[in-house]
Order: sequence, then structure tokens, then C-alpha cells
Amino acid sequence: MPLTTPTHAFVRAPSTAYARCLREQPCAIDVGVATQQHDGYVAALRDAGIDVQWLPPLVDAPDATFVEDTAVVVDGAALVTHPGALARREETPSVAAVLASSMAITHMHGPATLDGGDVMRCGDTLVVGHSQRTNEGGIAALTEFAARFGLRTHVVQLAAGLHLKSACTMLDAATLLYWPGAFTIDALAPLRLDCIAVSEPAGANVLPFADRVLMSDAAPRTAELVAKRGGAPRLLALSQIHAGDGALTCLSLRVPPAGAWVA
Repeated sequence: MPLTTPTHAFVRAPSTAYARCLREQPCAIDVGVATQQHDGYVAALRDAGIDVQWLPPLVDAPDATFVEDTAVVVDGAALVTHPGALARREETPSVAAVLASSMAITHMHGPATLDGGDVMRCGDTLVVGHSQRTNEGGIAALTEFAARFGLRTHVVQLAAGLHLKSACTMLDAATLLYWPGAFTIDALAPLRLDCIAVSEPAGANVLPFADRVLMSDAAPRTAELVAKRGGAPRLLALSQIHAGDGALTCLSLRVPPAGAWVA
């Protein structure tokens, strides 16, 4: 089963409250610039041939642009999550309502918690980070959901960082980029991946498509590495997304074509 380009992706524009988003290191955020950068991200998805669909705005939900955390989409179905941060649980009903028009929906309930940013697909495996936002109950709910589609889960304990995909993402079907220190790389040994450590935190979060790799312009050295390996990096300005502890993958829910999977 190949890794390929999504058929479509769901996104949500940064709200006017985005400057109040949850983050580990408080810093000034320019909502206007964040919106421009989000527009650039959407344009990059469309340029890759992806049908971009907009979720309704949530004016008073500062983190709502990080839609990846609200659901896990596989094989024409979605698990709507129960986010680890209480303030983010208001985001999921609107996501579920939109997804329900095109796929089967399963709802997760507390005390289980799961953020979609802790779930990374690798072939027939969903790698899930046990993190400050995802607990054992959430992992169990994901495992039950995945089993319906012949998928298994593989748990990685995070020692640092917000989400698993803040620390690692797939570059292609057999290659992983990771930022050292967030977890023990030996935890991924059973997956038999070519694991490449990167020297820039933003370089650990990439979006690989069939013919290009979307990357943050905060990771130029990683982009050079990707190019040397035959990839085609496309750098995007994401400074105000990073300021909110976000990254490329956080900004969309991506839907794979039948018989394939997406990062």
C-alpha cells in the first residue's frame, strides 16, 4: 500500500483569537501574518492537486486552526478525538458534522484523550505517541478503531514535546525524519524504517506528497538533505504557526485515495 498525495484536505482559518492559543513558551503572535501564512499553506495544498475544503470558523476557539488534532482519518472513516486539552474539546462537533457527510464517524469519549497530532501512519501501522495530550485510554480507543480496518498500533512514549508529529514524520514510505530528544529512536526499531536525525526542530515535521515535500522555511538544512535524497522540497513561511506550537501537519486533515495512505 503506497504513501501518496491526499485526494482532499480539510482546513480551518486561524480565528481572531489565535493569539491566545495554547503554547509552551508565551510569545507575541501576529494573527494577520498567521492568516497570510495559512493562506500560503492552502495554496500549496491546492498546487499539489488536493481538493481543499474549509471547516466553519470558530471565532472564540484560539487553537481551532490546528484541525489535525480533532480526528484520525483512515480508509473512508474517521475517529473524532477527545482532545487532551479541555479548551479544545469545543472544536470537535463542527469537525464531526462536516466529516459525517462523506465518511463513517466514530466518536471517542472521556476519560480517554487523544490528539491527532500524536498519530502517524506508517503503512498498516498507526504509530501513536503517549504524550501530555494522549493517554492510555485514547490509545486503546485508537487501537480498537484501527483494528476494524486491519491496522495495528505501535506506541511511542514521548519524553518531551507536545505531539509525536512535532518530533517525527515520514519522508516517504520507508524513511522517517526525527528531532532527537523527544523519544528514544529504538522505540521505532520494529518498524524497520530508515530513521534520519535532523538538526532543526522544524525539519522533523514535513508533508510528503507523490511529487514534492512541503517543509517549513525554518529548516533549510533539512531541505538540503531531502533534496540530496531525491526529494523536491517546497518551503513555506510558517513563523506564526510555529509561534503557536504548530507545524505543517497540524493545519489539515488529509484524506487518502482508496487503497493508499497519506502522511
